[in-house]
Order: sequence, then structure tokens, then C-alpha cells
Amino acid sequence: MIPTNVVVHQQSKVLELGYENGKSYRLPFEFLRVLSPSAEVQGHGPGQETLQTGKREVLIANIEPVGHYALKPSFSDGHDSGLYSWEFLQYLCENQEQLWQAHLDRLIAAGLDRDAPMKVAGGHGCASH
Repeated sequence: MIPTNVVVHQQSKVLELGYENGKSYRLPFEFLRVLSPSAEVQGHGPGQETLQTGKREVLIANIEPVGHYALKPSFSDGHDSGLYSWEFLQYLCENQEQLWQAHLDRLIAAGLDRDAPMKVAGGHGCASH
């Protein structure tokens, strides 16, 4: 389902998506950033995910449509490689609570908190292969 209304709320740090059926969802920027569908965050396969931390204050610096199928946000921390398809955004909207809890659980399991600075990987980013 394609949203009929997309509003970036910089003050409250949420992306609001409104749909034809009258439903409206508010996705926090931090939530969108830590669950980015990019290879940088998700890896290239199961178990290759990079746990995202220190994103509580991240902003969406710019957001642009990609064809008729996705949005491409550019975040204030420089991350801009995630393409959020309409289907993926709908999935995030419908599963926000469970997905956020799973992220918090992964942080706890790793002994981290939301505000821990990101550790830079040892040169094995996507650009190196």
C-alpha cells in the first residue's frame, strides 16, 4: 500500500505516513535508522547485521522518492544507502512495537545501550569488496 501523505516532523523526529484507509503511522527517525534495509546495516546475509547504536538524535536531512516504489532518506549521520520500499515501510508500521523491542533486546544481549557510540568495523565495509 502506498501512503497518500508523507510528512517529516523534524521537531518530534518522526516520519508520518498517512494511508487512503485513514490510518496514520508515526515512525521515529531512530527506529528507521537502526532498521535501515541497507547492506551497511543488514549485511549481505543472515548473521551479518551491524547492530546500530548512538542514533537517538539522528535527523532526516533529506528524503526523496525513488521511482514509484520507495523513499530514500538521507540521515544526519551520513547514512543514505537505505531504500525503504512501500512494502517495507508498511511492514515497519504494522510491526513497529515488536521490531523495536527486538532491537532493544539485541542491544541488551550485546551489553550495549541505545546511546553507545558506534564501533567502526575493521575495514570490511561494502566498499572493500
